[in-house]
Amino acid sequence: MSRLAGLFARFRKAGPATDAAEPRAEAAVRWIVLGLGNPGEKYRRSRHNVGFMVVERMARLRGVEPRQRRFKALVCEPEVDGQRTLLALPQTYYNLSGESAAGLRSYLKLPIERLVVVHDDLDLESGRLQIKLGGGDAGNNGVRSIAESLGTTEFLRVRIGIGRPAPGEDSKDYVLKPMVGREMASLEPLLDRAAEAVAAIITEGLSRAMSRYNQKPG
Repeated sequence: MSRLAGLFARFRKAGPATDAAEPRAEAAVRWIVLGLGNPGEKYRRSRHNVGFMVVERMARLRGVEPRQRRFKALVCEPEVDGQRTLLALPQTYYNLSGESAAGLRSYLKLPIERLVVVHDDLDLESGRLQIKLGGGDAGNNGVRSIAESLGTTEFLRVRIGIGRPAPGEDSKDYVLKPMVGREMASLEPLLDRAAEAVAAIITEGLSRAMSRYNQKPG
């Protein structure tokens, strides 16, 4: 084989030089994780904002922050075990969370079972965690807003137990007032566990995640 023919043969095997220079296509978003809460410093440490706290924790563990504004929410798109996941904090206030949920899901064209909503729950004892698929809203106005906006209740929820207020204490005051000191510190392990539960749904599937995280804490 001549020297010139040998050069052409090597070129054919390597393929066009432009192939290597082309950027790899960005992976599509596979999941939406939407935390419920109210925007603003006033509500940052309230029980009603534990959904925000969990999503922020998931973002921080992956070296990002929900800063980009999209469909009335602050969002970021880290990978959770290789699956690109949109983490969202609606900025509409708690009772209108469905506006963000519906906009994001419609834009991303994801099936309803790929939406995970993380929220506080008065009906669960403090320290308890429960993963749930579908069902009623149990008086939670944020969950109700999402169900109404999506036209279905068949989305995933990670319910974080905050317990009931003391006798004589108003429920609204209980969920909105800031937690301080020991109360906030005692919540930290539950927030960690909730963040792990969301990741388990994404990486291991619903059944295995429920089996592991729906147990009463020992």
